[in-house]
Amino acid sequence: MGERMQIGEVAERTGLSLRTIRYYEEVGLVVPSARSQGGFRLYTDPDVERLELIKGMKPLGFQLDEMRDLLAILDPVPGSPNVEDPQRRLAEFSATAEQSCQKLRAKLRLAEKFAAMLRERVDHE
Repeated sequence: MGERMQIGEVAERTGLSLRTIRYYEEVGLVVPSARSQGGFRLYTDPDVERLELIKGMKPLGFQLDEMRDLLAILDPVPGSPNVEDPQRRLAEFSATAEQSCQKLRAKLRLAEKFAAMLRERVDHE
């Protein structure tokens, strides 16, 4: 199964907060592979990879039910929901991700334009 990590190490590796990782467990997106005798959550590399998938979905605006379905397609685990027509659903998720990326790029262009204006003001003051 590989190395087992406690939640703090997983948080450090993923850049997610302990609270966020616990929340993802609470809503059923990720489940620790084991628990220590003391009751600490223990995660493996596949658990970390699953958290990285979830982390990638978040800025694209995927909702929890969409995340569950997408994980069921990309990283099925026991208890994953059965997704009807997974290939069609994956194509829908892909289109949604592309639209979200376009919106984020537009926001970034506006932010960069504003930051450039501020730099120009600072340089000329």
